[in-house]
Amino acid sequence: MILTVSVRAQNTAMPDSAETTDPMDSVEVSLLTCSPHEEIYSLYGHSALRWHDLRNNTDLTFNWGVFNFDKPYFVARFVFGLTDYELGAYPYQLFLQEYKRVGSSVTEQVLNLTVEEKYRLYDALRENMQPENKIYRYNYFYDNCSTRPRDIVERCIEGKLEYAPREDFTPSYREMVHICVRNHPWAAFGNDLLLGVRADLKTGLREQEFLPVNLLYDFDRAKIYANGEYRPLVKERRMAVPPGVQVIEQDFPFTPVECAIAFLAISLLILFYEWKRKKTCKYWDALLMLVQGLAGCVLFVMLFSQHPTTSTNLQVLLLNPAPLFFIPAVLRRRQTRWWIVLSTMVVLFFIGGIFQHYAEGMIIVASCLLLRALINFKLKA
Repeated sequence: MILTVSVRAQNTAMPDSAETTDPMDSVEVSLLTCSPHEEIYSLYGHSALRWHDLRNNTDLTFNWGVFNFDKPYFVARFVFGLTDYELGAYPYQLFLQEYKRVGSSVTEQVLNLTVEEKYRLYDALRENMQPENKIYRYNYFYDNCSTRPRDIVERCIEGKLEYAPREDFTPSYREMVHICVRNHPWAAFGNDLLLGVRADLKTGLREQEFLPVNLLYDFDRAKIYANGEYRPLVKERRMAVPPGVQVIEQDFPFTPVECAIAFLAISLLILFYEWKRKKTCKYWDALLMLVQGLAGCVLFVMLFSQHPTTSTNLQVLLLNPAPLFFIPAVLRRRQTRWWIVLSTMVVLFFIGGIFQHYAEGMIIVASCLLLRALINFKLKA
């Protein structure tokens, strides 16, 4: 269910002479950073903004990570970069309860904003909550729940927001994702299978802020330069929700590499059997070609995804729809160019490994397929 709450109307006019303080003096604006939990979509953490008006007892969380998982074709739309997320505003305590329930911590950084900056931010949030503005096209690396709160805060700063540099810290997108999924080998395998060459390029500080933990780190060290003076962006840091107990679900018991080794062992046994019989097993070849081709269909269409980091994926040299067209000829034991095509694909795949990091176990899989080509060359020569 998508939660949305209209922003409470407030008097944004400047106070009259009878008042000694501005209404915005009672407002705290905070960046909320949530640690990961075990759901696949939450392995990278989460960010949101808190608007807390102590005078009017208004306490809202502005969350750019609201989506409807039950929407038709959600997974397919996410894979192809066609997922629409939206900005939701709802009570702060509801937000905290959800992360308490799953055992995630929530860190609050109270931002050191001036009265004028808070007015700007209030207007920006109210504009973002309009029906025509609240929905946006989500992109995991470039436009997500972490970059959105950062961008809206930056636009409201009067002066210049300066981040402390990170010396000798230039990981690629893939390396950062690996850190997040280090305890989930199959999630890492899926990511590496879909990500292409651009995911291996080095990133700068701003690009690294797609991860909430990096944005938290940078906000802690950032300063605002205005009117000839510096002031820290964060004036106070609190632990809104301490780390709790998380229920860790057991992944598939075998890692991708272990499965690839098992595949290699089976391939070698079949190869030995074929060598003794002096005849290839056409059904084994057809099965491998079917799996290779179906997986290749997914990888091939990902080249046209709106995710920029999937558009040049050299693993398509190995996994593509081509083998599907040769299955009938292999089953009928007819002369076919497939084994020349396969050998060429595998060699190019190995060369491509110089430029791109492949999913774990794919080199072993490629070696097994090359063995299939060689045994067919040998026994049909």
